[in-house]
Amino acid sequence: MNRSSLRVSLLVSSLMATATMWHGTASAADWFPYKAESTEPAFAADGKKSPIDYKPLAKASKKWDICVSFPHMKDAYWLGVDYGVIEEAKRQGVKLQVADAGGYTNLSKQVSQIEDCVSRGANAVIIGAISGDGLNNVIKATAAKKVPVIDLVNGINSPDISAKSLVSFYTMGQSTGEYLAKKHPAGSPSVKVGWFPGPAGASWVEAANKGFMDAVKGSAVVVLDPKYGDTGKEVQSKLVEDALQANPDLSYVAGTAVTAEAATGVLRSRNLDKKVKVLSFYMTPGVYEGIQKGRIVASPADSMVIQGRIAVDQAVRLLEGKEVTKHVGPKIFVVDSANIKTVKLDDILPPASFKPVFEVK
Repeated sequence: MNRSSLRVSLLVSSLMATATMWHGTASAADWFPYKAESTEPAFAADGKKSPIDYKPLAKASKKWDICVSFPHMKDAYWLGVDYGVIEEAKRQGVKLQVADAGGYTNLSKQVSQIEDCVSRGANAVIIGAISGDGLNNVIKATAAKKVPVIDLVNGINSPDISAKSLVSFYTMGQSTGEYLAKKHPAGSPSVKVGWFPGPAGASWVEAANKGFMDAVKGSAVVVLDPKYGDTGKEVQSKLVEDALQANPDLSYVAGTAVTAEAATGVLRSRNLDKKVKVLSFYMTPGVYEGIQKGRIVASPADSMVIQGRIAVDQAVRLLEGKEVTKHVGPKIFVVDSANIKTVKLDDILPPASFKPVFEVK
């Protein structure tokens, strides 16, 4: 091969590698170290947060069998968490099975799925919980069998969990509330906000609600009574439509990512998209695109892909008796039109082409 041909060959190889990384298949080894925050003492609501650079194990020592239970995969948020657990299982060389309970009203189904995981011999269980307290009995029974339980994303109040991979949804809600409060401080004209925190009873919803409400206290932001509902697009669209009907002077719609995505369509159909602004308190591909297009004002990013990856690493570390950061989550930051072009996309979202995957063999 002559030098010219060699240069062309190297250029083509470089371009192919770049394209592969862009689609998220070759970047699995590049996600760490990741800017995160650990909480000490672990699991304490008032624990002190400290910045860390999170680094996972290079590889598991054996092909552990890990079971993952999600509340649903009806929106892109949980698709992102799925991408995280699947890719980290592949990278570390462990087996993984994902169960999907179908929605936040299906607590009994999630309990059954976790019981099935344990009965078939799973070495560890990772749970995105439907309820903060409703899984306590099944978690106690699981822990009694020496099966580690990792609390992923949503928050579990059980004393029997082994680790947490999550962020503070209080901080997520607070970040969104602070964003509004800074735009509308005390003394400025009041603005009315429709607030849609998600399904009632879920720990992450109650935490986000408290954070949001605390952040807007003393500002010119007037929040309507929270409207709770499942994070399905049809449910959230109906809640937004009802709020607009009852409050023609509404200035903002704020809430879950599904709420934000649904609201943009509802507002455009009513020619209100220039009058009523939209915010989310967590990030999804639809929210990211909405910010890009100017249809959504802002959203905190909690790097759900990384939360999934960390949970798998925690499970492996617990099973192998290695040092584990028991309570950790990615550092939260707000994305809006001012910084969206500088955000590293594959840190916070799955590839656009990713479809749900339920098993790694």
